[in-house]
Parts: sequence; structure tokens; C-alpha cells
Amino acid sequence: MGGFKPPFPGNGGEGTPPLDPRLQPTPDYGTLGPGSDIANYSGQPVQYAPRKRSSPVVSLIAMAIGLVTALFPLYFGTSHKPHRGSPQPQADVPQPSSARDSGQLDQMNPQNQAETLLKMAVAHSDGAVEQISARADGWNGQVQWNPQIASLSAAALNSNDLRVRESGVEVELAAYGLAKNSESLDYVLKTVESTNPSQKIWALWALGLMGNQGVGQERAVAVLTDHLKDSDADSRRWAVEALALMGSDASIAPLLQAMHDDPSPLVRERAACGIAESGLFTQEQRDRAIPTLLNYTEDSSLDAQTHAWAFQALGDITHQRLPNDPAAWRSWYKTQVNSGQ
Repeated sequence: MGGFKPPFPGNGGEGTPPLDPRLQPTPDYGTLGPGSDIANYSGQPVQYAPRKRSSPVVSLIAMAIGLVTALFPLYFGTSHKPHRGSPQPQADVPQPSSARDSGQLDQMNPQNQAETLLKMAVAHSDGAVEQISARADGWNGQVQWNPQIASLSAAALNSNDLRVRESGVEVELAAYGLAKNSESLDYVLKTVESTNPSQKIWALWALGLMGNQGVGQERAVAVLTDHLKDSDADSRRWAVEALALMGSDASIAPLLQAMHDDPSPLVRERAACGIAESGLFTQEQRDRAIPTLLNYTEDSSLDAQTHAWAFQALGDITHQRLPNDPAAWRSWYKTQVNSGQ
């Protein structure tokens, strides 16, 4: 199991030319190496090592789907969003030594601000998360999705710090030109129903981004849950990703249901991963899934692979390394409950 991977750059806005469809999606999420969420960052796209326990077959399927999705035309219709032109070139400005150096940041254009602060947030620089939160709304329409933002967003959403993950969400919304308001929400909800696969998948992901920031969360959960019934596995997969990205209490039940019922192994794996490690859930929220996951480990209606994902999810949530034995896990859990932990 691995982390999130945004489907591809979003696009939209009246008069806005479509983004280059040759832009590749951000790398698959995975471990980045010890000591840092973004190892040896040099400004180049981050190369991720696959998670050691990932199924090679599923990883190849996920990669293939991501690459095929990236090749879909990214032509989005006109909308309410303002025109987003290319960022204006800027003479070299010294990089701030600290994320708290507001004066130096103010000399940068919004694109450079977003890239610099997201890089600092991923590196756990003090004050970077707060700066992004304070500035992100002002970046809307002035920050453009590019390989640098894509790479940094991937690293942010893969961070072990929930606040850094949320910073990645805020920067993506700004780069997609989506304000945190009902007008943008209506646009995304309309696009979710598109018959164009690329538009639909982008909108499912964007709906998760907006819900994470508290925009129409209840409505978004209902729409995403409804799309778990879609006939195509690709749509169901991205509905699952968006529910995990949203990180709401109401997202957990549909993710568990998808893990149990979806006919696609990829969708079941992504649902398990979203609950266990890649979603934007708190530890307390993940803990609530433990009783259901325990039931899944010995559910005779599930196949061996889904049993294995249930055990892996339990290990990722609890940080326990027990054998894949339901009795061992139930014994451990009973001890935890009895001790009040």
C-alpha cells in the first residue's frame, strides 16, 4: 500500500488555455528515506521508492492507470473562475533563511512564494505551515500547476506530519484555481458528472481537496460515496482517494465498505491504504476503524489478499508487528481495551 497521487493537473477558467497534456502526474507516493520527508531535495522531481510491502502487480496497475489518465485531454469547459495566465517572470530574489521572514517572502511573486514555502513545509521548517495557511487564499488564480508544484505536493501529501499534508492540499487548491467557496464547489460538483473521464477524475480528487478544507464536506461525502457505485473501477478508485483525502469522520465508513465490497483489487487496496496511512485522518479517527478491520481478518467472504490488507492496515494504524493471525490481534486489542488505552 502507498500514499496519495494526484491524478493530473487541474485546469479551468474562462479563457484559460488547457495545460499541456504531456505533463505527467506527480510520482506515486512512497517512502522518502530516513530523516526527512523529502530526501536530498534539489529542485528536481522527487523520486520515490515503492513501499516495501506493496504488491508489485498492484503497483504496476496503479502506475499504468496513472499514466493513461495523464494522457487524457485536459480540456475543461468554461467556468466562473477567473483567467489564470502564466506567472510573470521575476528577477532572482534571495531565498529567505526562515519561513518567518515575511519581508523576504513579500518580495517574491505568488508562484515563488508557494513553491518556496511548500518546500520549507516539507522540510519541517518552523513557520512554513502557518505562512501557507495565511497566504494560500491570496494565491488563488496567481499560482500555476507545474512540475515543481506537482513534485512538492506529492512530498507534502506523503509527509508524516498532518499539518504538512494539509499545506499540500491548500497549495493544490490554489494551483487549481479553486477558491474555498460555494461557487467553486458547484463547479466541481458539475464537473464530477462529466462524461469525459479526465475531467471526472480530476473533479473527484478536487472534491476531496475542498472537503478537506471544510467546503461542502457533508455534500461531498454523499457525492463521493454515490460514485463508489460507478461501473468503472477508475472512477471508484478516485472516489476512494478523495474520501481519504477529505479526512472526515463520515469518510471512514464508506472506505471500509469499499475495502470489503469493491470487485476491484486496486480499489480495495486503496481504500485500506486510505484508512491506514495515506489519508488525512487523525490517529484517533484511524483507531475507530480497528474493530471493523479485526472482523475483516477472519471474514470468510473476503479473499486472502483482502485479509492481508486488513492485517497490514492494522499494523500501520497501531504500529504493532503481530503475525497475520486474527486470534493474536484480538488478544492484543482486548488487552488495550481493558487497560483503557
